[in-house]
Amino acid sequence: MPELPEVETTLRGIEPYVLNKKIKSVEVRDTRLRWPVSKNFVQNIQGLTINSLQRRAKYLLLENKNGFFVLHLGMSGSLRITHEKEALLKHDHIVFHLPNKKHMRFNDPRRFGCALWLGKQPYEHDLFNHLGPEPLENEIDADYLFNKSRKRKVAIKNFIMDNKIVVGVGNIYANESLFMSGVRPTRQAGKVTKKEYALLLKNIKAVLSDAIKMGGSTLRDFVGGDGKPGYFQQTLSVYGREGEACVNCEQKLKLKVIGQRASVYCPNCQK
Repeated sequence: MPELPEVETTLRGIEPYVLNKKIKSVEVRDTRLRWPVSKNFVQNIQGLTINSLQRRAKYLLLENKNGFFVLHLGMSGSLRITHEKEALLKHDHIVFHLPNKKHMRFNDPRRFGCALWLGKQPYEHDLFNHLGPEPLENEIDADYLFNKSRKRKVAIKNFIMDNKIVVGVGNIYANESLFMSGVRPTRQAGKVTKKEYALLLKNIKAVLSDAIKMGGSTLRDFVGGDGKPGYFQQTLSVYGREGEACVNCEQKLKLKVIGQRASVYCPNCQK
């Protein structure tokens, strides 16, 4: 599944081709996404210039004079910039016709993504009004996480992956940041100290930033907006390495399923 770094990579990949460019027309080849693509979506986009691009959690928001529309890549989606003569792929469900004979193509084999028109006040929509702060912004600090976690018995891994607490800390990045912080993923959130939260937040920011710099993680069907895959998975310390030696102490890494997610950790380094 594309996570925050992959979505940020996608935004950066498409931005040079979309920002301050007119969407000449929109071709909806299949309306059957997570929610049906509406005529309103098309009518409010085609013929208008994109004035800004934003990312909120794992959503891409594109603005024109009428308001905002949102794209979400779902479980397997991608946005690609192509030449108009390039052959369409089977799951290219939406084609945005751009200047200079370019297309932006929304591809989603499993159709869990979405393309919605949101209007002038996008952050009042139900998709956004419950979301916690962005992990890479200054609005979040150790005090915030510490205070939110008091008396919480939920596993710390589930706590930092809860979008109501903080957005965008997906499974890969939760595994890696907890390992870097020496915190076992099963520990209750309420038993993590403020000092540990300070280190954990620092490492969440670091691992997400590094992933963005490296172009995101190439998993399943994800490709970046420029068509180039990311390579962050080559640097993973624990995720997907169960049974292998810890990079720090060489003890065998263990696997535990937490909240239906694979959690790999070092029983020696993480307490």
